[in-house]
Amino acid sequence: MATQEDTGDHRGGPGRRASTLDPDEIAAFSALADSWWDRDGPMKALHRLNPARLAWLRQRLVDHFGRDRDHPRPLAGLTVADIGCGGGLASEPLARLGARVTGIDGSPKAIAAARAHADTAGLEIDYRIGAAEELAGERFDAVIALEVVEHVTERAAFVAACCACLRPGGPVVLATLNRTLRSFLLAIVAAERVLRWLPAGSHDWRRFVKPSELARDLRRAGASTTAITGLVFDPLAGRWRLGRDVAVNYMLSAVKAEEPPQD
Repeated sequence: MATQEDTGDHRGGPGRRASTLDPDEIAAFSALADSWWDRDGPMKALHRLNPARLAWLRQRLVDHFGRDRDHPRPLAGLTVADIGCGGGLASEPLARLGARVTGIDGSPKAIAAARAHADTAGLEIDYRIGAAEELAGERFDAVIALEVVEHVTERAAFVAACCACLRPGGPVVLATLNRTLRSFLLAIVAAERVLRWLPAGSHDWRRFVKPSELARDLRRAGASTTAITGLVFDPLAGRWRLGRDVAVNYMLSAVKAEEPPQD
């Protein structure tokens, strides 16, 4: 989920690097870390959302890299950064698809839960405590940040950090919530206060982001939007599905521009 350095200062300055991360968000998610993999616990909404978002994520990566859709490990050999990985709900499926995954999150407790679960599952995932900015010296084939951008302090800077650690020509996939009246009613009022799918206070509606705003952030960071999909809950089937409606939950993919040839 969210990521954070334990500096207590987001202003930057001599000897100090500004962070996009919010200590209050880190504290909130750290408090839930022990139940991250409990499908009926505080993270049950993410567990229910996961199959739909992973299906779209898999499709985008397989198509981008020209891999065989029917191969059991179509991402073999690719390096993927899962920024704001939380307990590893996306990192583990990507590792099973063959990717070499680096998961980073500012919550030490979430990373501890992720490492323990991966060990139990026999998966090798490079989990780190830290912020997106700390990956700037590395280059990954693909970068993902799912349900993260609505939790950071400086969205544009966070998006720029995601793109900075991405290889030229590589895809970045983001999942977040649109800032609409419907998202307030469904994601805040219904999901948190009425149905209690999420702990109260999980989201701040003012931090929700319109697709046009996110696309602008990506463009300024050197990436062009290539696809968008909505994630819609089907109450009759009791599951999430992909669709055209992006008024509440949505996913967006973009590709980082290729570097110009050197003279």
